[in-house]
Amino acid sequence: MVRVYLGLGSNIDRERHILAALDALSAQFGQLLLSSVFESQAVGFEGDPFYNLVVGIDTDWPVSRLSGYLKALEDRHGRRRDGPRYSGRTLDIDILTYGQQSGIVDGVTLPRGEILHNAFVLWPLAELAPDELHPLVGQRYGDLWRAYDRRRQALWPVSFNWRGKELTRFATNPAEEA
Repeated sequence: MVRVYLGLGSNIDRERHILAALDALSAQFGQLLLSSVFESQAVGFEGDPFYNLVVGIDTDWPVSRLSGYLKALEDRHGRRRDGPRYSGRTLDIDILTYGQQSGIVDGVTLPRGEILHNAFVLWPLAELAPDELHPLVGQRYGDLWRAYDRRRQALWPVSFNWRGKELTRFATNPAEEA
């Protein structure tokens, strides 16, 4: 089994699509590790605000099978692949890390570059796995988040319930609490 971190996002009917994705991932992979849910403005295009979170799963699936499953899950929830690359999303699920693998594996670049560049990926990942090391830079996610220039992207935690449990911790900087 390998620990995989997934980035989930939606800016179209956000709550419904994130809840459906969590239900599907839980049904397929069992217990999920969940970050808080964050809201942010669209990055790279004009659009409605996104909800984002990071989900940790344990799986023995190879990257190709996992990637195919995630694309099918996005498609079942109305993901359009014929529009501009940077546009609204009903559901966007990215493989952020697959254990400590790096490079292009089954067509997936690991670890995903967004980890180091986007607050909506790094903050939830640092909250969920503050002591784990980025496979390429060898630094802890908590340390990477502490060093991140937060003026680059506005991001804030929002209340979000899944299966009767509040996911969001409402800390100003969870990486510093870890």
